[in-house]
Amino acid sequence: MSHPGTVHGETTQHLTMADGLSVFVRDWPHPQARDAVLIVHGLGEHSGRYRQLAQWFHARGYAVRCYDQRGHGETVGQRGALRHTDDLLEDLAIVYNDYAVQQPRTPLLLGHSMGGLVAVRAVLDGLVTPDALMLSSPALRSHESVWLVRLAKLLARLLPNLPLRSGLRSDKLSHDVEVVAAYRDDPLRHNCVTPRLADFIFRAGASSIADASKLSMPALLLVAGSDALVDPAGSRDFAAGASPTQRLTTRFFDTLYHELFNEAEPARTQVLKQLGDWLQRRGLAP
Repeated sequence: MSHPGTVHGETTQHLTMADGLSVFVRDWPHPQARDAVLIVHGLGEHSGRYRQLAQWFHARGYAVRCYDQRGHGETVGQRGALRHTDDLLEDLAIVYNDYAVQQPRTPLLLGHSMGGLVAVRAVLDGLVTPDALMLSSPALRSHESVWLVRLAKLLARLLPNLPLRSGLRSDKLSHDVEVVAAYRDDPLRHNCVTPRLADFIFRAGASSIADASKLSMPALLLVAGSDALVDPAGSRDFAAGASPTQRLTTRFFDTLYHELFNEAEPARTQVLKQLGDWLQRRGLAP
């Protein structure tokens, strides 16, 4: 851990991962926090895009942490690349457990898109045990064709870190044109993916749906019905698989785009109200 600093209420530091990689971490400490949440971002973006959501939690008494996953943001290394297949899961465990020992209660875990996939797979594998899990548009299934999924698997063995374009459509992130413009102008975002990362996303999504019945903690699944970046059918199948556990609450927003927390108003407020109501009902709001 090194180089802590404070920027507009944030504290920043680096944490060392199992293979020696230095991962960039943002914290929003709360002097009277009785609970905390760790946020995991999606493909091609970074922790700085979650300031608004962090402030929403912070205003409700939560300490908040978010970090730049390897290959993203201010964490060094090839964009969209992994050294080992399960790097993102192991990184999450290190960042989460480091955070947990500092908090009065076990932190909640919130993941968006690829971050939602990483979060749910880590939970199902028992790598982290948050008090509750929140998923926003998780990348449980893609819109990609079967042949492309098979190609990613092949290339993951032959050319695992071949730089490729992710093809994510920025115009389909949100109905808010200012959100789309800010994303396009963001120097820390990227449009890169490698075969090893793509193969991880495809395989972990399928296995998470298959393992949905193993969900053992309260969980909230927020699904964008008009999602062009991930296939919402994956979330529907996960919800069906988790139904016997009676641990999952699912909310569908049929007309909304991928970034539910960045949608145009009044939809953004409606999504956050669903999140806040769920936290209150579960007794998870400080």
